[in-house]
Amino acid sequence: MKLVRFQTDKGIFSGTLQDNEIRPGGPDAASGPIGLSEARLLAPCEPSKIVAVGLNYRDHAEELNMKLPEEPLLFLKPSSSVIGPGDTIIMPRQSARVDYEAELAIVIGIEAKGVSEKDAGKFILGYTCLNDVTARDLQNKDGQWTRAKGFDTFCPLGPWIETELDPFDLKIDLLLNGQSKQSSRTSNLIFNPFKLVEFISGVMTLFPGDVIATGTTSGIGPMCDGDTVEVRIESLGSLVNRVEGWASCCRSHT
Repeated sequence: MKLVRFQTDKGIFSGTLQDNEIRPGGPDAASGPIGLSEARLLAPCEPSKIVAVGLNYRDHAEELNMKLPEEPLLFLKPSSSVIGPGDTIIMPRQSARVDYEAELAIVIGIEAKGVSEKDAGKFILGYTCLNDVTARDLQNKDGQWTRAKGFDTFCPLGPWIETELDPFDLKIDLLLNGQSKQSSRTSNLIFNPFKLVEFISGVMTLFPGDVIATGTTSGIGPMCDGDTVEVRIESLGSLVNRVEGWASCCRSHT
């Protein structure tokens, strides 16, 4: 089942998507189905926090010539960084290099605290695509990652939450202006989604709608003003966003 949040001229609603038709849920169900072309899809959830995992693909660790971590490396992205499918990523002037990072995202469905890996699936609502946009130069400069990962528009999310998905061996790709830049499988994750729910819920309570960004694969690189970036995950869908901002910031890095 595909769960969506969407906007029409009557407001913002939630529903399910089937055969290019949105069926509103809750008290709006009586209004009947809406054609996908008649609505604007929004980020499919409103997280209180985005808990992200660094260095969680074997091929990414190899790319950086770094030792595999013994435990998940956690950082947070603010909820104010979330945008939806079709929204614009705005590159800040504080950065000279802004990178894409394609990721599978876990969406929490039930409040989770101290959850075991064995039971983790019961607390997951579903999965969606995420782009962990990163000001790479600021990440290297600061050491701490909050500024580099936390700018407004730095967490594109969507296009929907897929509730019927086996997350353990999915093809994940990133395309920049239609050209493949990242390509791997979630079977290359160092810590699988259920293990991440166990580890993170042992640190902090996860609330319904919270998002876990499971990490990115090899092939990270810069985006530029005017680019189109797409995160594509097998059996889930694709998240497409445009990039706007400081036009001279990154062509020399490609």
